[in-house]
Amino acid sequence: MTVVLLDSKESQAELGWTAHPSDGWEEISGVDENYKPIRTYQVCNVMSPNQNNWLQTGWIPRRKGQRIFIELKFTLRDCNSIPGVVGTCKETFNLYYIESDNDLGRNIEESQYVKIDTIAADESFTQGDLGERKMKLNTEVREIEHLGRKGFHLGFQDVGACVALVSVRVYYKTCLTTVQSLAVFPDTVAEAAFSTLVEVRGSCVNDSEADMGNPPRMHCSAEGDWLVPIGKCTCSAGYEEKDGRCKGEDDTSVDLIRVF
Repeated sequence: MTVVLLDSKESQAELGWTAHPSDGWEEISGVDENYKPIRTYQVCNVMSPNQNNWLQTGWIPRRKGQRIFIELKFTLRDCNSIPGVVGTCKETFNLYYIESDNDLGRNIEESQYVKIDTIAADESFTQGDLGERKMKLNTEVREIEHLGRKGFHLGFQDVGACVALVSVRVYYKTCLTTVQSLAVFPDTVAEAAFSTLVEVRGSCVNDSEADMGNPPRMHCSAEGDWLVPIGKCTCSAGYEEKDGRCKGEDDTSVDLIRVF
């Protein structure tokens, strides 16, 4: 399961992120690829050299996340399609983060940010695409691991590109509560390391017990999937398995789940 920490597309009001300097990133109203109203940020200061425009999100509580995914959807203009910008126009922007236990407010501490990656577009748009309203939306996913503070801000640094951030989605993955082999396995947050499996011991359902020496176990993968079941529970004497539960032979109780 995906646990969403931030989805800018879900905000109908102003996002109110911090932009510095004030003539850099600008928040505007727009529509997504399905023509749904959204709030976006864009910057296109391509005529002047040495651009250093920062955009900082609000504080994002990480909750129980160990491995945080950042999905960016954006458009970026081909520098060759803009006359007179040789040497000043760029076709990338930089993604950063800064950890904190509290909201840092509207202060941007550039030197405290940790760089995640330089983001480039698979497809850039031209003046002709503008006329045909073909914006060539790009999607890039990056991740951060081993966070130790309660939350973080994301930072976007523009160094002279013509780019629009259509959406920013931040999430982590968890294995949902499940019942298998008459055992209940609780919600488990996926580990940070991609190849790591978290072993989780299950609890036998009512009127059942674990096999001696082979208790029920499963493994939560980094992708939020349950894998590698081991062991099981069996119904106690006088009970039999039915619909994932143990019921006595004379059990005529009403199934409340079906009633409601």
